[in-house]
Amino acid sequence: MNIGYEFKNKKLLDVALTHISLANEKNIESNQRLEFLGDSILSFVVAEYIYNKFTDLAEGRLTEVRAEAVCERSLAEAAKKMDLGSAVKFGRSESGVGAAKPSILCDTYEAVLGAIYLDGGIEPAREWIMNNLKSTIEDARITHRYNYKSEIQNFFQKRDKGTDVVNYSLVERKGPDHMPVFKVNALYRGKVIGTGTGKNLKSAEQAAARMAAERYIK
Repeated sequence: MNIGYEFKNKKLLDVALTHISLANEKNIESNQRLEFLGDSILSFVVAEYIYNKFTDLAEGRLTEVRAEAVCERSLAEAAKKMDLGSAVKFGRSESGVGAAKPSILCDTYEAVLGAIYLDGGIEPAREWIMNNLKSTIEDARITHRYNYKSEIQNFFQKRDKGTDVVNYSLVERKGPDHMPVFKVNALYRGKVIGTGTGKNLKSAEQAAARMAAERYIK
């Protein structure tokens, strides 16, 4: 595990990594309260960042970007890069399977964030979030600038008066774990209609849909 922060109070990290299944078995504190705190801090820091960064976005779009940046999938991916799952302490009910669950990885990320805030204050917490989520926030901004996936889907269904959907297929994933690049094909009725790359699957799919939209929608 490499979280990129050195705790002064090691007990806080210990609690942040204690799953409720173990806490119930041993009658000790779980990470759920820290998770609650971390969730609130994360929402505030990301909201503050996108408010100052994306001055062209209205309130509704800011909400969409924040939701995408702090969703379970995004936080689970950040937790995987730090190998948080290997350090979580589980009880018998979750042992061996819990570390791979996106929901648990997401909760652990938030709990560790809450612990960092209590240990060092808001500035270390803000720095930690930006260190491991900034690129995700930027990708979320691109994703919600224009929903090409929805646009190309609507185009084909209206054109062909049918219900066939545009599917997306991962072609390759390359690069190191902390900076992956995904390549995706957009397919309609088995035919490749666009190809795109991105730092995560969602942005790569949007890029592929954009190519398709530029090719087919006049």
